[in-house]
Amino acid sequence: MAYREHQLNKKTGVAYVKEAVSVWNKELRQSRNKQVCVGKIDPVTGEFIPSKRLDPAQAALRDPAMKATAEVIGPTCVLDTIARRIGLSAVMESAFPDTHQDLLTIAFFLTSQGGPLRQCSSWAKSHAPHLSPSLSNQCIRALLSSIRTDNIKTFFARWVKQHPENNYFCHELSSALSYQKLNDYFRFGSSHDGEKTPQLNLIILFGQNSDLPVWYHQAPGKCDTVSSLHKLVQPFRALESGKLHYVLNPGFFSNSNIDDLVSHRDHFTIPVSLSNTWVQQAIDEVKQRIQGPEGYRKLNDDFLYVHSRTCSWGASKRRCTLHLYYNANNQASAVDAFNESLDQYRQEIESGNPVAEHQKAYEEFLIVKTTSVSFNTEAINHHSIRYAGFQALLSCGINDPVEAMRIYRDKETAETCFDDLNNSLDETRLEINTASPGAGRLFVQFIAQILISALRRQMHNTSLIAQYSVQELLMEMETLTKVHYAGKDDHILTELTEPQQAVLKALDIQLP
Repeated sequence: MAYREHQLNKKTGVAYVKEAVSVWNKELRQSRNKQVCVGKIDPVTGEFIPSKRLDPAQAALRDPAMKATAEVIGPTCVLDTIARRIGLSAVMESAFPDTHQDLLTIAFFLTSQGGPLRQCSSWAKSHAPHLSPSLSNQCIRALLSSIRTDNIKTFFARWVKQHPENNYFCHELSSALSYQKLNDYFRFGSSHDGEKTPQLNLIILFGQNSDLPVWYHQAPGKCDTVSSLHKLVQPFRALESGKLHYVLNPGFFSNSNIDDLVSHRDHFTIPVSLSNTWVQQAIDEVKQRIQGPEGYRKLNDDFLYVHSRTCSWGASKRRCTLHLYYNANNQASAVDAFNESLDQYRQEIESGNPVAEHQKAYEEFLIVKTTSVSFNTEAINHHSIRYAGFQALLSCGINDPVEAMRIYRDKETAETCFDDLNNSLDETRLEINTASPGAGRLFVQFIAQILISALRRQMHNTSLIAQYSVQELLMEMETLTKVHYAGKDDHILTELTEPQQAVLKALDIQLP
């Protein structure tokens, strides 16, 4: 910026800086130069001092020597407001008085960007709050290792007290994997993609009314019986909380397990395989009329056709509800998934490594001979045409089919959040033992899940859920930046875009 020569006020001894500004003269129809005072010179340091009538942005533009720093505040502004609104910030501060801000920042990173924590340090350098010195890779590892069981128990006790519920949905997750061999919390099992790797199972509880995660527990090995399930939730019951409704994986389904759940009078929701004859019979009875207007429902942005019927289970004739769902858009993908499973079944037989759980599928869809394995085309076509696009949930305690599906999808969302957890720095899989920061890594992932759930719930209450996922909304806020100029107490914000204004208004968030 070019300035005119300094003009010294002889009475006060102050050297003023005046700038030549071009002003349009309407009468002469041409521009004329006009002098405007934009500041003065400090008599001691010789530095330029902008005029008080200038806003910080104007002052900075007129001082080429002015140094400025910038921090992205959009995502953290949203997440910090959410954390305070639900009481998470206060509970974290009470349970981790010395490290709560650092832990929340790591959770903000996982919520808004995700990925291995070795990327968190560079993320923190450009995002508010500016914690890059305390969030180097080495410091992150030490920070996660400092999280003890007592700290986590203290957090749970206070967090559950902060969000009391009469009913909790207990989600059984089995998707976090590790290559760590010497670890008591891992047992070899098959992941969802069939990979034989050590598997970490989790129990995570959500409040019925708040939809927020309130507690989790690491399961040493696969949770595949009702007795093991009951044993795992004993620490939560010690908190004297409400009733539990188990939301379970498809692999948990067996007649004996359902018998046990029913005999214990447990509430549960579980997917049922379409290969079950009694489910197929139920679909056959309703498939011609399920797509009518009476069965039409909407869940978020997904369209479903539903049908529910009561059934009696076991010797006690416990009342359960079978929920059937049909989605035409999913029919093609269902056929592809079915064909992929068939190919897997054939490979298992040809390799001489059959899976006991797949025996019924082998008998129905494969023709096994001494020298060859082929497909039973008639049975496959019959199955694909009749059942593609259908899903089934068996529930004891939830009679509304949309509510049952919503709860089950919440489980899938939580499973995605914990799926294939990255290690704190440079591993591709999660490590959890007493000598590693993995337990702390799992805890901050749980905090991130709280933030995701809380933000999604508030998005559901507005029109935002139809426009964004949680991560897409936070990415929308990435360009909102705070600029601070050296030597100035004030800062300026970059101009809000229209979508950013809409997000802040919908979520009722005030900028700092």
